[in-house]
Amino acid sequence: MTILCIDTSQATAIALVRDGKVLARTRNESGRHHAESITPLVREALADAGLPTTLTEAGLTAIAVGTGPAPFTGLRAGLVSARVFAAAASIPVYGVSSLDVIARQALDLLSQETEVIALSDARRKELYWARYRTEGPDDVTRLEGPEVESAADLARSVKSNAVRLVSCAPLPPHAEADLAGLEQGPIAPLDAAVLARIVTARLSRGLEDSLDTEPLYLRRPDIHGQPAARL
Repeated sequence: MTILCIDTSQATAIALVRDGKVLARTRNESGRHHAESITPLVREALADAGLPTTLTEAGLTAIAVGTGPAPFTGLRAGLVSARVFAAAASIPVYGVSSLDVIARQALDLLSQETEVIALSDARRKELYWARYRTEGPDDVTRLEGPEVESAADLARSVKSNAVRLVSCAPLPPHAEADLAGLEQGPIAPLDAAVLARIVTARLSRGLEDSLDTEPLYLRRPDIHGQPAARL
């Protein structure tokens, strides 16, 4: 399988993966202008991989996209683009929570018995989070969440000192004090290529129904006059 991976939950992250091998990665670290960044980054990734930069000629098998949770505008840009690209190339599109990706990346570096809470900045002095354990070498099982709440509420929710907090960025300042007593790390930028690992693992177990592309907004958008739940 040759999978184009897209995540816009924080930065705009693109990857091309063929049969488990990463062919290319491109990235724009800005948390804004996702819609303007996606197509140039996809073309750059295709060119870096030595593939035609036209989607219909690139030989893609599927598209994998991060479904959040994340703020409305950036997440919507990634999901809409993934669906449009998939329709243009007549290939399926699969969705995976961006927190699943963060958790899988961290568990690659930790004991397989470790439970982690993957989190990201939800703005408004809140965090998105979910709790996980490993599921084989390439997937995770979600044990709790996803939720959006303050760092203080999250700290009260954590009932085990054995759980580690993991993220794709350092804790935002509003969360540092409340979460200081909890074990933290590793921290690594979200790698869109991990989407392909999770998608492939779930398809191999017959879990295609778990790979829908419904966005995880978890709260109403900051934009007025826009639908909050569906694209």
